[in-house]
Amino acid sequence: MYNTILSVHSYLAYAALGLLFIATINAIFGLTSKGLFKSKDRSISLFALIVCHMQLLAGLILYFVSPLGLESFGQMKEAALRLTSLEHPLINIIALALITIGWSKHKNEESNNGKFKKIAIFYTLGLLLILSRLPWANWLN
Repeated sequence: MYNTILSVHSYLAYAALGLLFIATINAIFGLTSKGLFKSKDRSISLFALIVCHMQLLAGLILYFVSPLGLESFGQMKEAALRLTSLEHPLINIIALALITIGWSKHKNEESNNGKFKKIAIFYTLGLLLILSRLPWANWLN
């Protein structure tokens, strides 16, 4: 079970990062071009939100079934254990909260520029936080 969830979490990470990157670039492009916020823009942002939530769910399940999860919690001296047990989950939860806030705030905006602005700001912050706490050593091996 652990290996299956680990594989799902790993492959879903590529999809989540890709969609989040596309949604961020789309929002920035829409903001700078002062374009109309169309259903295509809404769909891109929504799919990024959904896949990021699925990734969080897979990550939380993995955290509780992983031998590195709860057992390594509180071991702050070793950087790799600290990243796995505290930094990665906490920062990614914060990032997903920001992405969700951006999605919620864009719905209250009347102007197209305001919708793009909310998505661009909050999705970019979420993307940067996620990229800052990825276990790059595991990804590059």
